[in-house]
Amino acid sequence: MSDPQPPGPIPADPSLSGPSIRAVPHGDDRERLMCPDCGYVAYENPKVVVGSVVVAQDGRILLCRRAIEPRKGFWTLPAGYMELHETSEAGARREAWEEACARIEIEGLLAVYDIPRISQVQLIFRARLVHPEIAAGPESAEVDLFSWDAIPWDDIAFPSVHWSLRRFKETEGRPLGQPGGTPPDAVHGL
Repeated sequence: MSDPQPPGPIPADPSLSGPSIRAVPHGDDRERLMCPDCGYVAYENPKVVVGSVVVAQDGRILLCRRAIEPRKGFWTLPAGYMELHETSEAGARREAWEEACARIEIEGLLAVYDIPRISQVQLIFRARLVHPEIAAGPESAEVDLFSWDAIPWDDIAFPSVHWSLRRFKETEGRPLGQPGGTPPDAVHGL
């Protein structure tokens, strides 16, 4: 019989615990996860989501049917979390490529949505499809272009997709101006 193996790597110095207590750091005003040995603070901040309302030359809007949770099977915009070391516009272009194999050109910032319930800030751009070819990426079950009246409104994945599409319609054919924001009645209701 062999000796049982420990579950996972053994720390170099078991007396060091890493960020394992919640305390208020000096100069701060809220509890944070901290290391009791060295004082390191593990900040937990909102996630930034980037995406776009992408319009084809004929005016139809690109939507992606989600192949993953949350809201698998529902339609959404090409969007997702920003990666480290990328700009928000580069992130929106990457997400359009990853989810719909779509090459897009960003026209400008359409809206900024604060969603505190899930600790997200969403930056949604208005963009145009540069090439007509689209195809489902690994996170999409299918992708399609919809005229305004054909959008599957009852099967939209998230409130922010509804907001973005409405904001797009409000600004369609006009300069963007100031970005739209979270509807006042939605801030606490999400």
